[in-house]
Amino acid sequence: MRIFFAGAGGAIGRRLTPLLCGAGHTVIGTTRSAAKAPAIAALGAESIVVDVFDAAALARAVKNAKADAVIHQLTDLAFPPDSPRYQEGLGRNARLRIEGTRNLVAAAKAAGLRRLVAQSIGFIYAPSEGARVEGDALTSDAAAADTVNAVKVLEGETLSLPEGIVLRYAFFYGPGTWSPQGPSRKPAVHIDAAAQACMLALTKGRPGIYNIGEDDPALSSEKAKRELGFDPAFRL
Repeated sequence: MRIFFAGAGGAIGRRLTPLLCGAGHTVIGTTRSAAKAPAIAALGAESIVVDVFDAAALARAVKNAKADAVIHQLTDLAFPPDSPRYQEGLGRNARLRIEGTRNLVAAAKAAGLRRLVAQSIGFIYAPSEGARVEGDALTSDAAAADTVNAVKVLEGETLSLPEGIVLRYAFFYGPGTWSPQGPSRKPAVHIDAAAQACMLALTKGRPGIYNIGEDDPALSSEKAKRELGFDPAFRL
């Protein structure tokens, strides 16, 4: 399978790209910076420099890639929680989820692609008893309104494709994350298990939404375990 991978140089991308290449897939990985292209190539992918906010250039890139599917793991979170510029980062990430996803989905549709797997988040459910499942409501907390709105746009755009798949990840930990030594927030998922979940979704997932996390009282990943074969204990 030829895969157009938006975000191949990110935290998940650095773990997922070798998995995909090792499974025999061809990965065309994007970056906005020419300086980062060699790092993507070193992971085994073909690198391409394109800005997701440049809709015309992105459409050309997706078309020229002659891909069979798209992976969307783009984020813009340069500033960790509790840092002075964290809120600024959340705003930039919301813009990426909204405008970037719209451009990527439009490019996929223009190229005749049906399958797209996108990164969402599994820690914005409305509080309730029991573990949250995919059909439960998202929070109405005003402090999270911008993030929730951006997630709704991302998920709606992704699911507008015939084979759109949304992965609602728990908080990442492990190599290349803000919590390299272990989970600092719950619910949590190791970055390697998150990467494997994406590869499983790409190759065998049915359209829809899947929670991806370790066993936790607040989040159920039973659907992903049952339908994808997701294994929270997977490590590279």
